[in-house]
Amino acid sequence: MSGDPDRAGESGSPPPKNCILQHPSYQLIRKLEVEDSAQVHAAFLVYMDLTEVRRWKEVSCVKSPELQVVLLEGREKEGTPIQSVLPLPVDRSLSHESIRRVLDRGFPMLLCAVASDSTLVYQRMTDGLVTPDPPVGPFQDVGRRQHRKRRRQQQ
Repeated sequence: MSGDPDRAGESGSPPPKNCILQHPSYQLIRKLEVEDSAQVHAAFLVYMDLTEVRRWKEVSCVKSPELQVVLLEGREKEGTPIQSVLPLPVDRSLSHESIRRVLDRGFPMLLCAVASDSTLVYQRMTDGLVTPDPPVGPFQDVGRRQHRKRRRQQQ
């Protein structure tokens, strides 16, 4: 391996640790002055996922002063409604009041749990209970009749 800093990150070696700190998007998020550095890091990872991987449109970072967190807002596709995304490290707790404050902003909300290995898990949060969509696929409801039929065959 050469000592060339421009080649760092090639051949499986990790990039320099400060490359995230120097990223323009990370610097933008840090300017929001949220004190929790783990939440700032989580917000950066989610921001990069939304913009670079999922290709969301009009993604912006806003500070929630009452929660002291970075919220992301953007559109999943052109012309769809704006959604709020709350990036949160998995080791942090979240109260009902916190969820309520984000939902009260008036946008649909996604909670994004960020693991220490940078795994992201998104969960849609709603105001109240929502009936789930039926399963998609060639499923048949065999119901209780099928169960009774099998029981009779076993006797």
